[in-house]
Amino acid sequence: MEVNVLMIDDHKLIIEGYKSILSFNPYGYEIKTKQALSCESAYDIITNTTDHFDLVTIDYTMPAYPEKGIQNGSDLIPIIKKHLPDSKIMMLTTHSESLLLFNILKHHNPDGFLVKSDFDAFDLTEAFHTVLQGKQYHSSTIKHLNKQLEEKVKLLDFYNRQIILLLNRGIKTKNLPEYLHLSKSAVDKRKAFIKEFFDIEKGNDEDILREARKQGFI
Repeated sequence: MEVNVLMIDDHKLIIEGYKSILSFNPYGYEIKTKQALSCESAYDIITNTTDHFDLVTIDYTMPAYPEKGIQNGSDLIPIIKKHLPDSKIMMLTTHSESLLLFNILKHHNPDGFLVKSDFDAFDLTEAFHTVLQGKQYHSSTIKHLNKQLEEKVKLLDFYNRQIILLLNRGIKTKNLPEYLHLSKSAVDKRKAFIKEFFDIEKGNDEDILREARKQGFI
């Protein structure tokens, strides 16, 4: 059975590794691939192709395409769903921050979702096969997202979760408005809510991050 796969990753060696692993699958799949090495090239293929892709694999960390508002691989998912509605989608990431994984699951819910440190060649092949069969596949980190954390995260809306993630990446408070498209006063109010949520009476960004780590958010 011939399977057409669009592989989106900014590392050619990773793509070659995936191709090599999947070529030795035990299910009789004959893998045909096309690759994109940036969000821009992926966008161009997705929106202009006449090819049919059974599966699209996406790395989360990719060179951005700011002209189209695409900052990472997950931003490509709604575009794929619009232009390639019959294609299965598999997201792969090196990130393990619970908030980031939660956001991807909540807003995009890809057919396959794997943290790269979780899987070996066998797992990747099984994920590939499972998704092609129309079922969801989650690697162990995704499966074991703390249920208590999921309940807690629901109390923090998208912008509050983004504030924590941006602070964790070293973005200063004064620069948060340009990343979130919110006013400084709106950001300050949200940070006050986050401190209250974490029961921080007084403290700075490091105190927020320390408590977020302690409770498993990042």
